[in-house]
Amino acid sequence: MEEFLKSNGVQYEHHNVLEDEKAREELSSRGIKALPVTIIDDKEVIIGYFPKKLIPAFKLDVKVDLSGKTEWLADKYEKILRAACRASVQFSQEQLDTDVPWRPWTARRTVMHIMSFPEVAYLSHKVGSMSQDDMRASDERLKDVYTAEQMVKYGDGVRKDIVAFLKSGNVEAFDLEVPAHYGGEVTVLELLNIILSHSAHHLKQTYHYMQNDLGITPENPASDEDFEGIHTPEALF
Repeated sequence: MEEFLKSNGVQYEHHNVLEDEKAREELSSRGIKALPVTIIDDKEVIIGYFPKKLIPAFKLDVKVDLSGKTEWLADKYEKILRAACRASVQFSQEQLDTDVPWRPWTARRTVMHIMSFPEVAYLSHKVGSMSQDDMRASDERLKDVYTAEQMVKYGDGVRKDIVAFLKSGNVEAFDLEVPAHYGGEVTVLELLNIILSHSAHHLKQTYHYMQNDLGITPENPASDEDFEGIHTPEALF
């Protein structure tokens, strides 16, 4: 969206809020907890790369073609979710049941998180939201997905559903505005973009854990090319 705005004559300046204490304090004072965010004339706040709101806000006479974005997202979800499934089967059950060092979660829950959050984001076009209640309901529904084999079966199903949805051409569903715990009021398509970054970040953490704590070399891990274009925090933990 940054390139899109610049190409239409809009002065758009990007700040790394994680490193800008003043910017972080300003966003906190406004109750803004999600990025990216655009603030216009110090009044209107638009969270996310949200063309439906950004175009009229900047009075741009343009139409956005979502086809390129959906194709890109489908390709990235294909790669990231396949990689998560490949990682799953490298853990023993004991390792899956052991907490990871950076939070009170088991390795199983960490890998399931990589798979389940995209599903909850995808289902928002049917449910109408991706709230904390939706995420808790997902955790409850999936509590019996326990073994690596079961995790792979679930992850493969999520991947196929999301890719099919993104290739469906259902612009009405893509453009549906939903309230989300991540991103605020966003379109389903933007929510899937946000959650892709979230899952990719956790996959990178999982690889680090496998190599540095368990002595496991990831087999056929997601490559730099697979991660290319997916924005994740610079800090791994």
